[in-house]
Amino acid sequence: MQFDSLDFYREHAQRYSQLSHEYTHSVYNGASHPALNGDMDMLTRAVELAAGKRGLDAGCGAGARDVYQLFTWGYDAYGVDAVEENIILGKELHPEIADKLSVADMREPLAFETGFFDLVLCNAVIQHMTPETAEATTIPELARVLAPGGVLQLMFKTGTGVATVSDQAYGAGGVDRSFQLYDERRLLRILEDCGCSLVEAGESGDLGGMLYFNDPKPMRYCAFWVRKN
Repeated sequence: MQFDSLDFYREHAQRYSQLSHEYTHSVYNGASHPALNGDMDMLTRAVELAAGKRGLDAGCGAGARDVYQLFTWGYDAYGVDAVEENIILGKELHPEIADKLSVADMREPLAFETGFFDLVLCNAVIQHMTPETAEATTIPELARVLAPGGVLQLMFKTGTGVATVSDQAYGAGGVDRSFQLYDERRLLRILEDCGCSLVEAGESGDLGGMLYFNDPKPMRYCAFWVRKN
């Protein structure tokens, strides 16, 4: 994570967790698929796709909302985040999963065995690091810890370069935030080189393929699932 992003999350952990658990900033606009309305649609579909019940939220954020949600659905769920305050808050809010939450720098190799997880979520994380780091370390590590047949959900801000916006959810005048943007096709090629394949949209209209939406800031996102071969 870039240094300024770490500072933002340290300062605003409580507010971020509140918004996350309320789902008020987890609603999508301008989505490319009629069944894609928010974070819960993504998570529900990811669980449908995954064959097993061991999951990782890589960059779980303040309060570890999705780790807890997976736990309530019967998952052996883990969460890691680079910001200690985020993990502390997750343990306070959800003591049931406290032993499954830990601090980890996503720019470094993950402390899990190869093929350990059936499902890995990485939502809005790589936008806080350089493309060189994400492509050389973070994304290959997410693929490494997936079991054969396992599913990775990758969500990120799409485009080129770095974008700066005023996030009005924080403070009376908002907070300026900068994000690294990514080319989805390039990321998919890297994952293919790691032995993963895109989960295409189903004939029945199930979510799949490259999905796009706007968040409330607004910024354009891409999200997709890949399966480990």
